Amino acid sequence: MRRISKVLIANRGEIACRVMRTAQQRGVSTVAVFSDADANALHVRMAGEAVRIGGPAPADSYLKIDAIIEAARRTGADAVHPGYGFLAERADFADACAAAGLIFIGPPAAAIAAMGDKAAAKRLMIAAGVPTIPGYQDEDQSDARLIEAAQEIGLPVMLKASAGGGGRGQRVVADASDLADAIVSARRESLGAFGDDRLIIEKAVAGARHVEIQIIADGSGKTLHLGERDCSLQRRRQKVIEEAPSPVVTPNLRVAMGAAAVEAARAVGYRSIGTVEFLLEPDTGAFYFLEMNTRIQVEHPVTEMVTGFDLVDLQFDIAEGQHLPFDQDDVRLNGWAIEARLYAEDATRGFLPQTGVLTAFDAPHGVRVDAGVETGDAVSPHYDPMIAKLIAHGPTREAAIGRLAAAIEGTAALGVVTNAPFLIAALSHPAFTEGRANIGFIEANLDELNAGAVAIDPIDVALAAVALSEYAAHGLLAGWQSREGAATPLRLRCGDEVADGSVVYRRERVSATVAGASATIEVMDWRDGVIRFLENGHARSARLIRNGSAVDIKRPGEPARRLVDITYEVADESGSLADMVRAPMAGAITSVLVTSGAAVRKGQAVATIEAMKMEQKLVSPRDGVVSTVSVGAGDQVAIRAPIIMLEKIG
Repeated sequence: MRRISKVLIANRGEIACRVMRTAQQRGVSTVAVFSDADANALHVRMAGEAVRIGGPAPADSYLKIDAIIEAARRTGADAVHPGYGFLAERADFADACAAAGLIFIGPPAAAIAAMGDKAAAKRLMIAAGVPTIPGYQDEDQSDARLIEAAQEIGLPVMLKASAGGGGRGQRVVADASDLADAIVSARRESLGAFGDDRLIIEKAVAGARHVEIQIIADGSGKTLHLGERDCSLQRRRQKVIEEAPSPVVTPNLRVAMGAAAVEAARAVGYRSIGTVEFLLEPDTGAFYFLEMNTRIQVEHPVTEMVTGFDLVDLQFDIAEGQHLPFDQDDVRLNGWAIEARLYAEDATRGFLPQTGVLTAFDAPHGVRVDAGVETGDAVSPHYDPMIAKLIAHGPTREAAIGRLAAAIEGTAALGVVTNAPFLIAALSHPAFTEGRANIGFIEANLDELNAGAVAIDPIDVALAAVALSEYAAHGLLAGWQSREGAATPLRLRCGDEVADGSVVYRRERVSATVAGASATIEVMDWRDGVIRFLENGHARSARLIRNGSAVDIKRPGEPARRLVDITYEVADESGSLADMVRAPMAGAITSVLVTSGAAVRKGQAVATIEAMKMEQKLVSPRDGVVSTVSVGAGDQVAIRAPIIMLEKIG
């Protein structure tokens, strides 16, 4: 055995902080690495030492193997933990650590390589007798052969990046006419994310659940499973809510899936923590191998909470050469745990990533919060927009759901738009509470899940008016009487809903009208970002923070809301905004599909943009002719930057 004394965490954000906490509890010194964009990040502040490794782009920093190995050498680290994402599933990184004499806190490089190529992994699983989905995973990667294979399998099919995971490079194709474009798009995204544009094709299984098995193996060959997690609630093939155990897995099915996962791990000589993912048909109990993640998973806390094991601690033990001190019969599932990923994203606008500074971030007690940020930290356009994971445990599934929903309602994440209202709606939907939600649930119910997130409340308008008031300096409302009785028009947006309203100031009283509804509040006090007010005779309070043309509002028992683009301007009735395609988020232009002078149709794709691991098509708002193309492929653009200008046909 070789004890670890100092560990370098080759990652950032939430998982880097998570690994540091366990390392520090073990008495192990910690080293962080950081890009220029993360110089003041929480994981840097938490670490005992920190080393700059490059520029903001992952390719210039967190994916630079040589820079990370050199940082470990300079600081005297004797081990490296890769976290998840970035280099966590790169066999060449594990090999580089071994060559440098560093303990790699993860599986052998050979196991990573075997499972890192989806095509090769699927062939290996077929040989090992693990159930797999019908599909195509051969070497002929010509577009013609992929189109032919998809049609042979039968639509709908799933295109998947052979070299990666996490939803990147994945496309569901239901219409043969969409195959060619989907292949081009999936290849481009796969090449950008993994440096490899090879694809596999699998039959899309309708109504399936995403169920994964947590496995663990030590150096002696002992391989066990720690039960399942249900990760069926996904948007754009990215997990949103995860739970353990699964509401549709019976004890007998758990045994069968666990045995298959253990066989998958043994087939590659696995060691460390890992996850084998399956598609499950609840009606028949049939399950099919999807992939194996040769690393710690984002959703590992739900397994920790129902089993009582610290999975990162076990990773350290196994890396040091220790044997597992328990057997399969010792694994017990206690109660229920559910995790929600709180993202800086606008669910009402296609889950667009958001950037900005967290002017406030705190969560209530009673739940586990794994976060990579604190109040004052920035959500960067360069990385995943996850703010935190909130995990609730209870004796029953119903209790865990209730605790998690209450915790999300009580969390103040201000300064950026978050998916909190969407998460609460998903947790309270009957299909989820009754355990019926499958992997298509979010897409099928998206409008319903977002319905409550966009209604603009007149009380919020009145609160926003307080924050916007030029007389509200230092939290005092003196001077409002000079505007007494004057109605001020407002235009504001919450999500995609735009509303015109008005406010009237009368000393400490503010009346607001929007969408035919009115409310009046009387300000009692406003200091340190907290406003106390009377509404209809009831004393209430709210967190209230102005950030330029946006106002963040957090009322007790409700998710935080952001009213943005608040102006005093009259609407432009000429429709001139329809003459321009703007960037919906800050990011990189990945392709420009039209040229100046080209005729376009309403809804036609004119460009694509990528940010925070997402590629999105930009479409023409109407029929017209392209008059100006303001960008080129590879350009970095700010949110709302002009991309394409249109003029009317003829």
